[in-house]
Amino acid sequence: MTLADITAARRRIAPCIRRTPLIASAWLSALADADVRLKLESLQVTNSFKIRGALNASAAFLERHGGDGATAGPIVTASAGNHGRAMAFAAERFGLRLVVFTPRSAPRAKLDYIARHGADLRPAPTYEEAERMAKVYAAETGAAYISPYSHPDVIAGAATVGVEILEDWPEVDTILASVGGGGLVGGIAVANRALAGRVEVVGVECDSSPAFHEALKADHVVEVEVHPTIADGLAGNMDPETITFDLVRRLVDRMVLAPEAAIAEAVRGLVAQERVIAEGAGATAVAA
Repeated sequence: MTLADITAARRRIAPCIRRTPLIASAWLSALADADVRLKLESLQVTNSFKIRGALNASAAFLERHGGDGATAGPIVTASAGNHGRAMAFAAERFGLRLVVFTPRSAPRAKLDYIARHGADLRPAPTYEEAERMAKVYAAETGAAYISPYSHPDVIAGAATVGVEILEDWPEVDTILASVGGGGLVGGIAVANRALAGRVEVVGVECDSSPAFHEALKADHVVEVEVHPTIADGLAGNMDPETITFDLVRRLVDRMVLAPEAAIAEAVRGLVAQERVIAEGAGATAVAA
């Protein structure tokens, strides 16, 4: 992936997204004895950064198929919730037919949003099964599979978060990002390497689902035991063929684990100290 890919993503998604604020946090700055700021993607369209990758992947898919959603063919994805919401928004905007496989544990509010925006919801027992079923569906029907994280256009869209941070705060020396499948932290690392190359990029996983932590120790993707977590958007094993593992291994400086208690404290602290509402997955970087 190159800077040109990220620039193209910015062009595609600009009409639909918000340039979210980067706010100073007196609370975290005092705790860390450093200047700490929060990139509020919770204020983004569909309330997460996922809309960036979903819009870019959907728009690029449409470009490759003549620009007509009615004739472009269906798309399919898997999601624990936020990516599905984002894909439903994007598919509705571009007139694309969308099938979303979701684990039965996905939050009802997110499932209702996906269905309300016209997507065809398909339940799966677990997140890993949702990914597997989505890929099988794509192979059997010819639908285009858009992974929530292991897709170049999704990662390029996520990388725009990093570009905005670097533009809005040229002095930044460390960026922490929550990690599930690795698309966000991988995209930020690509943007950093292309634009600055001097910022330390740190990935933060919940210790209930340490897929990257264990994969990096083994130097290949491994399956881990996933425990219940309030950071449900980060939980689950990676696709064994994911392209994000190599990105993270090459470009992310380090990976740390956040325990459940720290994530819960981060959620509470964001509300009490900053009046910011964040779900567990978003608060995991704050927990670190």
